[in-house]
Amino acid sequence: MKKRHILTALLASVALAGAATACERTLRSADTHPDGYPTVEAVKAMGKMLEEKTNGRLCIEVFFGAQLGEEKDAIEQTQFGVIDMARVSLGPFNNIIEETQIPSLPYIFRSPDHMRKVMAGPVGQQIKDAFTQHDLIGLTFYDAGSRSFYNSQKPIHSMADLAGMKFRVMQSDMFVDMVSALGANATPMPYGEVYSSIQTGVIDGAENNPPSYESSGHYEVAKYYTLDQHLIVPEVLVMSKKTFDSLSAEDQAAVKEAASASNAVMQDLWNKREEASMEKVKAAGIEVVTDIDKTPFIEAMAPVYEKYVTSDKLKKMVEDIQATE
Repeated sequence: MKKRHILTALLASVALAGAATACERTLRSADTHPDGYPTVEAVKAMGKMLEEKTNGRLCIEVFFGAQLGEEKDAIEQTQFGVIDMARVSLGPFNNIIEETQIPSLPYIFRSPDHMRKVMAGPVGQQIKDAFTQHDLIGLTFYDAGSRSFYNSQKPIHSMADLAGMKFRVMQSDMFVDMVSALGANATPMPYGEVYSSIQTGVIDGAENNPPSYESSGHYEVAKYYTLDQHLIVPEVLVMSKKTFDSLSAEDQAAVKEAASASNAVMQDLWNKREEASMEKVKAAGIEVVTDIDKTPFIEAMAPVYEKYVTSDKLKKMVEDIQATE
């Protein structure tokens, strides 16, 4: 199965690489998001900067829309060096790189700005370094927004309002435990089933970032959106270690510099997209709750942290994140 995925990716990359032949070497980068999405455009911008920094020795061709496979496939192909780079969520790494579990914890970050500061600092570097043992180079972290609860029944101002409600969550044990700790009922299900499930009353609501809440049309059937920001899970741009090691020291430095610079491009695009989505849902009459005391929500996560933060190394990472101002 793995060989088939790798062969498919290789054939696709050869067939689609004609658009970027001006450079001496074109790096292939995978992304599951569609063309125009902030992470896709950020890697395109990185490619332009890299071409300039290397005087045309290197550039990047972005294969968006899962052309080279879904995220788990893209990770495997990048490890093998079949493709050179991949933009993926930290989620698929949770079972193989324990350090990536920490940014996936509920309420670990106080705000998107706090997440960005942490991931740009020592904790982020520690996570980047952990990729090396898995044949990958961690280049930079991107945004995936903050996930909050929305539902069809009532505005949520406190944990008491969540009691007994049914929320769709991603198929993750940690996220099921998070919702349960808040007193609600978690229902794991595929993303594509959420709209009809809310509409028919199978579930009361779900949780996601503003662009997804808006673009999916979920706001049409779930009129109440509470910005509790329980999950602020970053995404990561990784490079095949095999590819990275094949570059000169000068070009390796150029790749890292261009990746770091692309982060500002992504953040600007993300902020604009998130703002546009919020304006659209508010214009549609959605009740957006912002005046919420997160303290009880955070305190309720104690058993979740006890279950998933088990080693001294992970505990120290949590402490370092909480100490970051």
